[in-house]
Amino acid sequence: MRGEAMTTIAELPPGFVDKVLSAQSTFRSVMDAMARPGAVQRIVPMAGTAGPMMRGTAAIALTLFDHDTPLWLDAGMSESSDVLKWLKFHTGAPVIQDSSIAAFALISDGGALPSLERFALGTNEYPDRSTTIIIQVESLASGRSFELRGPGIDGVATLQASIKPFDLFERLHLNETLFPRGIDVVLVADDAVVAIPRTTRVMSKGG
Repeated sequence: MRGEAMTTIAELPPGFVDKVLSAQSTFRSVMDAMARPGAVQRIVPMAGTAGPMMRGTAAIALTLFDHDTPLWLDAGMSESSDVLKWLKFHTGAPVIQDSSIAAFALISDGGALPSLERFALGTNEYPDRSTTIIIQVESLASGRSFELRGPGIDGVATLQASIKPFDLFERLHLNETLFPRGIDVVLVADDAVVAIPRTTRVMSKGG
């Protein structure tokens, strides 16, 4: 039995080569993305990826997830035993079925994103006890144009992106009524990352 367990772990895609520096670098990229909504940040450190997980998603997982961050996975992620093993081994984060208490949600297929009300929205006392939804998208360099306004944006920021669900930003209007509660979203396309914090307002320009 022990031999089998060892080979399984040996076959898992690796985490970061240099854990500390890579985590610091990735954390900085995510914080920069949150501070400048709509601006594309690059995640430089490389990690092995499992199943449908993109490079940026893997780096964020290695940086932000631990045994105190309950995760909710969409079907594409949760049906991949490689993803489950990789997350368990490298992060120790518990994968849960109840999205309403998740600290993070990993979405491989935005087209099947559940209703946002199903996730944790935080409380007025603890608005940070909400789910950060990480959605893998096709592109953060081409596609429809979106205009973003809000804190961290000088006037208007323009984001070009190919994303699902197509009505994601319409759905995020619920943040306007919930504030200070709400959902923060991180979009990932390979090694590119864009954050849409709950304070950001997005208008589609079509295109």
